[in-house]
Amino acid sequence: MNFKIPLAWLQLAQQRVRFVVAVAGIGFIVLLMFIQLGFQDALYSSATAVHQHLRGDLFLVSSQYKALTAIQSFSRTRLYQSLGFEGVDSVSSLYLQFAKLKNPVSGEKYSIYVIGFDPGRPVMDIPEVEQNLDKLKVPDVMLFDRDSRPEFGPIAEQFEKGNTEQTIEIFPFDAVKGYRVRVSGLFSLGPSFGVDGNLIVSDSTFLRINPNTRPAEKIDVGIITLKPGADPAQVLANLKENLPNDVKIFTRQEFIDFEKNYWAARTPIGFILNLMLTMASVVGVVIVYQILYSNISTQFIAYATLKAIGYTNNYLLKVVFQQALILALLGYIPGYIISVGLYDFASEATKLPIIMTVNNTVVVLVSTVLICLTSGALAINKLRSADPADIF
Repeated sequence: MNFKIPLAWLQLAQQRVRFVVAVAGIGFIVLLMFIQLGFQDALYSSATAVHQHLRGDLFLVSSQYKALTAIQSFSRTRLYQSLGFEGVDSVSSLYLQFAKLKNPVSGEKYSIYVIGFDPGRPVMDIPEVEQNLDKLKVPDVMLFDRDSRPEFGPIAEQFEKGNTEQTIEIFPFDAVKGYRVRVSGLFSLGPSFGVDGNLIVSDSTFLRINPNTRPAEKIDVGIITLKPGADPAQVLANLKENLPNDVKIFTRQEFIDFEKNYWAARTPIGFILNLMLTMASVVGVVIVYQILYSNISTQFIAYATLKAIGYTNNYLLKVVFQQALILALLGYIPGYIISVGLYDFASEATKLPIIMTVNNTVVVLVSTVLICLTSGALAINKLRSADPADIF
């Protein structure tokens, strides 16, 4: 059985140094796309981590709501009004606010996200939080996010070593005097692009931490649980029609999508990540075009000779596209391998959920192939001008 080595491969492999450099260039473009997609996914995943862990079917926020890290409080009366609508079973309040946590070792103060709710009406489905609800019922007790960034000090490490009597000082942003709370448990939520760390307290402790800035009747998110069998769409439409326009009502997915849209369209980081992903694609097209154009120029006499002995333009164009496909696949492999390592490194360094997903794997592979084929389509203009007369 005869095995014919494709002409496209022979031409690429003829100049090994150029071939290796070409594969490395494409691999670098693959790496850039993976990094951009990884950070973009981490942006959306971390920004909606609280949303995804909230219990409930519908969510009530202020009409001025922009994002969970830039929220506006609204009257708890609106939440209680929703109890009178058909299909609504129960409601819960969520308090959210930034404060400053004093590092117990260095004494430095760092911004941390404080989440407060009534432990008798648990609103988060994080297992470690559910296991510590009884502890939260004790005044001046908090749960600390073990995945918070390291500037808050060794709070989680000390607790895991058995130091369950740690007292941490928390300062409202407008206060000089701090409020002392005791660490009674840990949970895992993680930081985001807008939050460096999290802690959970009861609603009563939350109000003690913020005595001057937060009256009890002002809440940040109202959580509505529907009765079994109730139609969420119908209840949602009924609430929107009858509640005053100083609040917004979302389903869970709408709540998540609203947050993603804020970070994608209304913040610099979302714009920059999208721009860099676009630029990586454009640079990829240019690099691969230069590689293929240079290869065609080097082999120009050979292409003219093939035309002279009867090979058609279509055959030669197929050779160029085969070269583009070979470069795409060979460049993708090292780019993918290095990206996996960088994902692990970046995730450990930033505490962000940067993980390799099947979706990103497929998207980058398809994008790499399309980039290389696009470059091949641009480079074949040089090939069309190959004239058998050029060999004389």
